[in-house]
Amino acid sequence: MRSIMSEPLAERLRPRTLDDYIGQKHLVGKGAVLRNMIDAGRISSFILWGPPGVGKTTLAQIIANRLKTPFYTLSAVTSGVKDVRDVIERAQKTRFFNEASPILFIDEIHRFSKSQQDSLLGAVEKGTVTLIGATTENPSFEVIRPLLSRCQLYVLKSLDKADLEELLQRAITKDIILREKKIELKETAAMMRFSGGDARKLLNILELVVESAATEPVVITDELVSNYLQQNPLAYDKDGEMHYDIISAFIKSIRGSDPDAALYWMARMIEGGEDPQFIARRMIISAAEDIGLANPNALLLANAAFDAVMKIGWPEGRIPLAECAVYLATSPKSNSAYMGIGSALELVQRTGNQPVPLHLRNAPTQLMKDLGYSDGYRYPHDYAGHFTAQQYLPDALQHERLWHGQHSPSEQKLYDRMVNYWGERYKDD
Repeated sequence: MRSIMSEPLAERLRPRTLDDYIGQKHLVGKGAVLRNMIDAGRISSFILWGPPGVGKTTLAQIIANRLKTPFYTLSAVTSGVKDVRDVIERAQKTRFFNEASPILFIDEIHRFSKSQQDSLLGAVEKGTVTLIGATTENPSFEVIRPLLSRCQLYVLKSLDKADLEELLQRAITKDIILREKKIELKETAAMMRFSGGDARKLLNILELVVESAATEPVVITDELVSNYLQQNPLAYDKDGEMHYDIISAFIKSIRGSDPDAALYWMARMIEGGEDPQFIARRMIISAAEDIGLANPNALLLANAAFDAVMKIGWPEGRIPLAECAVYLATSPKSNSAYMGIGSALELVQRTGNQPVPLHLRNAPTQLMKDLGYSDGYRYPHDYAGHFTAQQYLPDALQHERLWHGQHSPSEQKLYDRMVNYWGERYKDD
């Protein structure tokens, strides 16, 4: 068995109880929804969605310890359908009458294929296992709907400054190794900045800075931390925690029309062993969000790059990814579709379920026709230019504007067409 002295600081400090767990008070604080279920001794299957280093795995382990139930864990990166079925079979054999179901924890559940997720459905529905999934990706995009409908979804937040400061104090006063050293936390702003709310990253930074010190006391300052991390840009990223920092820089470089920077950050991800599909998915999002209607071909190329990577694999897949990155970075930019759907969602949340105007309603039966459904609807293809002005929004919202054209050469044509059709309604001030 590995000695505790050889374990990383983040592992040595992993909380064992909810009272020691830092952050996520909205879920596990006194009276919070997940805390109440845990205290009652019964939990339903759920998925934890949040950024790296906020305690998803730790929380799952604490729950298993508290409920005194068998705890099985799978990684979506290394496990297949057979592994899932083997765990479910073992869970069936170890469960006793009236005991809580064994917990199956799946890290990075968003990386499970559809067939792998399908293999979980029966066991989750029957209660053979209680599934706890952890993901850094939006589950509504990555988890199949039948599985998502059988699970609660809890969103974990990045740790705030007070949480991180509490964690640092615990590390230097409670850890079996660091408490024997003389450590002064004179300044912590740099550690906070580099960690980005990631507890594991923060502890890695602290451990590496302390280990690098030649003498004691170790006085930690912002300058010391910054200098050390700049000299060792990957040293504190043992498990890829810069994943989100670098993808953020990559996307912002595309948005800012800098192909050199986009290629650089892509190279950093490739050298760091990033999943090529992750890079390709993010470029699809960028093509829709940042280039949008200014160059609709960008979305087509991003989809093609994703398909190419899936077909040809690595390392050749880097070439279509690079081609796409340069194309996106050098394309004209528009976020009008992104802004438009944001405005539409805000309007729906603010105004509720407005009734569909009668002339737009479907009328498959005579009764519906008698009630006026579809009455007065004008079929646009029957008119010159395939257009006729009529009301499409609900009565109470008919004068709302949600899409505002942005005047790149490509999008200007769309804007001009709308002004030609609708006149003043679509004219921007």
